[in-house]
Amino acid sequence: MSIITSIEDLRILAKKRVPRMFYDYVDSGSWTESTYRANTSDFSAIKFRQKVAIDIANRTLESSMAEQLVSMPVALAPTGLAGMQHADGEILAARAAERFGIPFTLSTVSICSIEDVAAHTSKPFWFQLYIMRNRQFIVQLLERAKAANCSALVLTLDLQIQGQRHKDLKNRLSAPPRLTMANVQNMMTKPRWCLGMLRTKRHGFGNIIGHVDGISNMTSFATWVADQFDPSLSWDDVKWLRRLWRGKLILKGIMDVDDARMAADCGADAVIVSNHGGRQLDSAPSAISVLPDIVASVGHRIEVHMDSGIRTGQDILKALALGAKGVYVGRSYLYGLGAMGEEGVTRSLTILRNELDLTMAFCGVSDVKKVTQDILMPGTFPVSRTC
Repeated sequence: MSIITSIEDLRILAKKRVPRMFYDYVDSGSWTESTYRANTSDFSAIKFRQKVAIDIANRTLESSMAEQLVSMPVALAPTGLAGMQHADGEILAARAAERFGIPFTLSTVSICSIEDVAAHTSKPFWFQLYIMRNRQFIVQLLERAKAANCSALVLTLDLQIQGQRHKDLKNRLSAPPRLTMANVQNMMTKPRWCLGMLRTKRHGFGNIIGHVDGISNMTSFATWVADQFDPSLSWDDVKWLRRLWRGKLILKGIMDVDDARMAADCGADAVIVSNHGGRQLDSAPSAISVLPDIVASVGHRIEVHMDSGIRTGQDILKALALGAKGVYVGRSYLYGLGAMGEEGVTRSLTILRNELDLTMAFCGVSDVKKVTQDILMPGTFPVSRTC
């Protein structure tokens, strides 16, 4: 593909270059995938107002998220197994984000460890956490994140139990991949990926293996996850974490007004309106459709961010118009990572920035911080029902 013009181009290229089980891990949702599809289709239904004869000569995309200055109101979302899309994937993505001037969020279930990413970057990054039964391990993770100078903690609340993703079950997803005949045959068609993996030592879950007693390989890891992801998670646990973590605390997975209010009451600095990219509860509403209600409910108290379904700069602008202070991209950058490594992540961010900038111009907006619902056509976007 000689000319790449969109995130979709990167997706097509990633599908060619990434082994099937890891491409499918990214490009799928739970059960019927209805929520996964709604996340993008609901964005498409929202229409812009085109405005003309407005001075748009000095446009700026600079903003802030969780009081951190950003070159555009976008962060890289925490995504598990990014280091299986491309060798050393989390390191490459973090470096690309740093150069671009936006936050990178490292997942607990990343291939590269907190220490790996810290050693290859020069500015603070964000760290994502799951609440697990082993509270001592949680405390250790927080201490490691503090030592790495992580500037924000993103607590994911919607993965107490895991939604069923048919493709992962059929592919027998594991990291590193099991060397079955089917997997070997498929990997033989991805020589670029295989060569990269042969050159790196990072093939397992770097934040966990070697840091938890009894976890030395991926078979024991799978058992440990089933035992450790805590279905008894409650708001008391969020309060406990708030006491332990003095930096910025962002709660991810908020889809309900009552939950958003509880998040604010617990001392969170921001919430992320997110349905986990359609990977957890199927037949749930899209994230963009519930965003206005949550903004109306808590937007005057804490920052409201949004993810799930962002594929274009137009999507970013629509989310900002409906009250989000920033958005997160997961699949959009992972497609770039799988397609072209660090260069692909940079390419994906460049595409999104250019699309955002041009769309702002067509809508007569010069400052991304001043975007309002006025740029949207009435009747095409969800209206808040919250007083």
